[in-house]
Amino acid sequence: MTGLSRRLFLGTAAAASALGAAGLPAFAQTRPVKIGVLADFSGIYTDLLGPGGVGCVRQAIADLAPDFPVEVVYGDHQNKADIGAGIARRWFDTDGVDMLIAGPNSAVGLAASAIAHEKNKPCLGVAVTATEFTGQQCNPNTVNWTYDGYMLSKAAATETVRAGGKKWYFITTDNAFGHSLQAEATAFIEAAGGEVLGNSAYPIGLTDFAGFLLAAQSSGADTLGLALGGTDLLACLKQAAEFGITDTMKTAAFVVFLNDVHAAGLDTTRNLLFTNSFYWDLNDRTRAWTERVLPAMNGNYPGMVHAGCYSVTAHYLKALRELGWMPPAPTERRWWRR
Repeated sequence: MTGLSRRLFLGTAAAASALGAAGLPAFAQTRPVKIGVLADFSGIYTDLLGPGGVGCVRQAIADLAPDFPVEVVYGDHQNKADIGAGIARRWFDTDGVDMLIAGPNSAVGLAASAIAHEKNKPCLGVAVTATEFTGQQCNPNTVNWTYDGYMLSKAAATETVRAGGKKWYFITTDNAFGHSLQAEATAFIEAAGGEVLGNSAYPIGLTDFAGFLLAAQSSGADTLGLALGGTDLLACLKQAAEFGITDTMKTAAFVVFLNDVHAAGLDTTRNLLFTNSFYWDLNDRTRAWTERVLPAMNGNYPGMVHAGCYSVTAHYLKALRELGWMPPAPTERRWWRR
């Protein structure tokens, strides 16, 4: 089995596993299969998923060309777990949503996963960093896509310590996302022979990081760890550059997206250490896919969460087919195979 076909098999098997445990959509040509995208459409993570993610979901449906209707709905969780849970419950109880895509807030993802488990529906995370999503709070209805805190923190923390970044200071979002990411990274830092000298937790949406950056600068640490994301990350990076920290300390950010680099600029991000699971210009296949989704991206290039939205939707539809709920579509475009 080739690497590509093995990934295709494993991805479809994972989605099929979640669907096998969950209630399958009983559409039987009587109503559309309904997919709900629960994301941030008005806050700091809008560009990470938001309208672009919805467009990628729709592109996946167009590429697979199912011979029955598929409807996409979306809701703004406003980065609040209670609002996200309320939307998920309404979707499952009254709106006929069959599958929920959750991101990019971990607290919302965890809340949505619990509702999906209660309602026996699949919840597929595309930007849920907290490892509890598939760890302590794992359930048979949940699959995580794209990345999690374990993957991102292991790669960045381990390699940064190996490169000489032994003493760390963290600036961390005071929520499930930030605390999970810092905890995962700390374990890998210590396993690689490094240590964490201190940390500052801050409320999401902060604009002034001066006090935290000064604390990091005076801590004796040689590495600044950023367990934050979205516009918070941009503000922190720009202020760190103004303080000269990015020139005197290694700076490792655990969740960085392409739009972050574009928004902050190369001067601000030139020494930034991070890892990613997708890059649009990697090869001919990623470039061909990008050409198809660009019209839905509002002038931006897709990042790893957008690719995750596409992939999770494609595998969901393939899983329905594998389970006998979706007849083969003769017009399906096998663009991913050479």
